[in-house]
Amino acid sequence: MDIASLLSNTLSADNATREAATAQLTAASQENFPAYMHMLASEMANGSASSFVRNAAGLAFKNSLTGRSSEVSNDLAGRWRAIELSQKQAIKTLCLTALGTDDRRAASVAAQAVAAIASVELPTGEWPELIGQLLEFVQSESVGLRIATLQCVGYICEVIDPAILATRSNEILTAVVQGARKEEPSAEVQAAAIQALYNSLEFIRDNFEREGERNYIMQVVCEATQSPSVPVQVGAFECLVRIMHLYYDKMALYMERALFGLTVLGMQNPEEKVALQAIEFWATVCDEEQELALEAAEAAEYGDKPDMESKHFAKTALPEILPVMLQLLLKQDEDADDDEWNISMAAGACIGLLAGVVSDAIVQPVIPFIEANIRAEDWHQREAAVMAFGAILDGPDEDKLTPLVQQALPTLISMMQDPHPAVKDTVAWTLGRITELMVEAINPDVHLAALIQALVAGLNDVGAGRIASSSAWAIKNLAQQMGGGLGAGSGTAQSSVLSPYYNGLLETLMNVTNRANNEGNARTAAYEALSDLALYSAADTIELVSRLGEEMLSRMEKLLSMQNQLLGMDDRASWNELQSNCSSVVGVSSSSCARCCSALH
Repeated sequence: MDIASLLSNTLSADNATREAATAQLTAASQENFPAYMHMLASEMANGSASSFVRNAAGLAFKNSLTGRSSEVSNDLAGRWRAIELSQKQAIKTLCLTALGTDDRRAASVAAQAVAAIASVELPTGEWPELIGQLLEFVQSESVGLRIATLQCVGYICEVIDPAILATRSNEILTAVVQGARKEEPSAEVQAAAIQALYNSLEFIRDNFEREGERNYIMQVVCEATQSPSVPVQVGAFECLVRIMHLYYDKMALYMERALFGLTVLGMQNPEEKVALQAIEFWATVCDEEQELALEAAEAAEYGDKPDMESKHFAKTALPEILPVMLQLLLKQDEDADDDEWNISMAAGACIGLLAGVVSDAIVQPVIPFIEANIRAEDWHQREAAVMAFGAILDGPDEDKLTPLVQQALPTLISMMQDPHPAVKDTVAWTLGRITELMVEAINPDVHLAALIQALVAGLNDVGAGRIASSSAWAIKNLAQQMGGGLGAGSGTAQSSVLSPYYNGLLETLMNVTNRANNEGNARTAAYEALSDLALYSAADTIELVSRLGEEMLSRMEKLLSMQNQLLGMDDRASWNELQSNCSSVVGVSSSSCARCCSALH
């Protein structure tokens, strides 16, 4: 068998070639597992083999030892343990040899292979010499070997129960932290060590409990955030994010002395990856403090004290971090994909989390930013102002927000005609937030007609699926909270403030559901809005809802007739989605009509 050719063919663009090669490798694994693993290990250690073949060998090796479920992993581990000791030793030697290859990619996948063996053998006391060998490799003069070994150590710490390596934990931590220090001459080694430290943060929990060791670890990580190497900086901030999650209760001293300032600088870093991690740090702080607030409220109900109390880091730091985040809202990327996470999106999300934690304290500092930018000529400023407003709607007291929402609504409604799609997108999302969280601020006599007209315009915005999706979401919220059906109580109202608009809303939403694609989830959102308009309908809209149900039945019949014409998985997925949506609207329409008829009689 030419293992190199088979591995190469598993990466082929041709589906038949790829499947045939995969089938042959699977057969080889089943016929003679020890020989199969030896071949893979040999290919990993083969310096003359191409990088992508060695990488494929390493991944196949790792996947032969680790599964997605514990049951599969146990079966794979059993196959490995059944190999004769001498054969296993030869395979392990090859894997360790591959760590030292000059091919960094091959060395990295060899690190995963060694860690996979370790995950099977170390828990049962096998391969006791491994950690000692790896610690020797970390002291090597070979930069490549040190990098691969540190990666391997990190992988092992991530998957092994700390109790299994309790006697070696101090040595492991020392080796990792030594490589992560600012004195390390190789930035690549330092980055690998920082990543290994990230992977081992739960592993070193006992070390972190000891103040002296914790101080040293925090010093090394904080210093790494100031490294001239971007990968080191990113890795250091990733460590701080995870440390905050794992050891929140130990962070007060470090927040006061270093982390406030470091994260503010990090958020202003011109390197996006660094800034994103610095923002993520504060998002994590908010997540932790939100959870602690819930735990405290639950404990108070039972007259108890929570296990851990909030340090209120977010509220303390608000004057320093909020102005930075507001400025980051202005860093929109006009060419970014809809699903691409960027600095302005991260800042907006974090401001929302801050609002949930600090409550009313966020309102006053944000309002001047909104007022200064909401009518600016530059679309970046207008969009940022709307994003800031939408972000703070969940957290502060409704009484404090209501006059602000009522004042802002006419401006927001008019901005649904903004010439820039990014602004309209954010305005539609903000109107959705208002209809979900602050519907009491909407005066039907003053705002409703213009609001619905703006949302209908958003639904008709064919060029931007997310605008239509957010507009449908807002209509769904209005139906739930202003409708005359189930939302108004156990009975059915004769009419509702939405009744005059039902005909236009149903017609426009039906047009959206007729779109060929589901860009921005607009079609699905339109079906959901139709369902809720039917569910919360008042008696005077019964005829419209009845016609809606009839139209959906007709669509279902057409869909059923098309079932045998479906070509591929995408077609079937789309068909299933449409069938489910139509069925949902039919069911709701029928029950609403029955309810209304009952109420009328």
